[in-house]
Amino acid sequence: MATEIVMPKLGLTMTEGTVEHWFVKEGDQVEQGDPIVEISSEKLTSEVEAPQSGTIIKIASQEGDVIPSKEVMAYIGEKGETIDSTVETEDKSVKEKGSNHNQESVEAVSSVQRNKQTKTNDGERIFITPVARKMAEEQGIDIRDVNGTGGNGRITRLDIQRYQPTEKTVSQQPAAPTANTTSEMEYGAGLKGMRKTIAERMMRSVQTTAQVTNQRKVDITELMKFRTEMKEKVKQPLDNGELSINTLLTRAVILSLSDTPEMNAWYYNGEYIQVDEIHIGMATAIDEGLVVPVIKDAHQMSLSQLGPAIKKVTSEARKGTLNGSLYTGSTFSITNLGGYEIEYFTPIINTPEVGILGVGALQKELELNDNGEVVEKRKLPLSLSYDHQIIDGAPAAEFLSKIANYLQDPYRLLI
Repeated sequence: MATEIVMPKLGLTMTEGTVEHWFVKEGDQVEQGDPIVEISSEKLTSEVEAPQSGTIIKIASQEGDVIPSKEVMAYIGEKGETIDSTVETEDKSVKEKGSNHNQESVEAVSSVQRNKQTKTNDGERIFITPVARKMAEEQGIDIRDVNGTGGNGRITRLDIQRYQPTEKTVSQQPAAPTANTTSEMEYGAGLKGMRKTIAERMMRSVQTTAQVTNQRKVDITELMKFRTEMKEKVKQPLDNGELSINTLLTRAVILSLSDTPEMNAWYYNGEYIQVDEIHIGMATAIDEGLVVPVIKDAHQMSLSQLGPAIKKVTSEARKGTLNGSLYTGSTFSITNLGGYEIEYFTPIINTPEVGILGVGALQKELELNDNGEVVEKRKLPLSLSYDHQIIDGAPAAEFLSKIANYLQDPYRLLI
């Protein structure tokens, strides 16, 4: 029996994806794990692999199509096996339009699904997804006025949701930005590719969360001594980041998240979910912008596992070779600007998470000890941004204190 190849759901917020490029054609033989199609979402581009070895029996979606997550893109099975295309099309149409609609409506949606384009009265071709078309009809929106952000300029559900009636007027009358026109502009307008995606996500984050930032310095003098002692005592090379400050800090964050489960959570579409597993997102700068690769199940890792894991995902993210599944699903993120000599900053929450930790440049400070002697201290600036809808100031401060306590008592990081 044929196996469906579906549009993956790469993260909590992904609802649809664009078919960017097919690596195979109908009739091709593939092995399990072979990349067969490249897809993109609002967050990233990823390859979908063959779920089993076999023959590509049917490709049900074309390059440029925007289809919902879990929707069938193709079928794989035995050579010579066939798919009943009539049943397939009818089932898909009923799913889109709803079983209570009449047959005429179902046939209309089926036609839109096949062609994924509409001709206006003046002959202009407009590409639009079935869901977006339905929403536009229900809201009385002229799709010629909507800016499509999907593949090939296709209008998606999000474009209809973002559309403002004044958009056409604004676009026809270019002028210097004002307070009013700025509020009416589409997020990321005028930008392309990853820069546009980053702009959309950052603006959506600040518009949908009540972000507050707590900042403090942590004395890591004992942590630096701990690193030196461990390197001397362990009789094997530690050159994979096992004892880097970044790894030790990440371990402290993981332990603090275990102690503060309300911070290890998602808040999305009015639903707050505390997550049992701890998946750490590591903000990583690349030439095109910023990505957040994820260390999955970080709470199950020792320092000797955590260091190499961080090194691996960030390195592969920079090379562009990281598996697409490792760009989503983080429950808390860390971003580090210490390498740029930044002390404090205000990191923006990586929604749907409820918190993110910013790390600044290591500082050297002189202090008086208990004997009145001048001593040198090493201090690490930390900036914790959190969603005040979910986390109040006092619990956020306690969470930051827990991180500090682990760093100031470093042997606890081994437990």
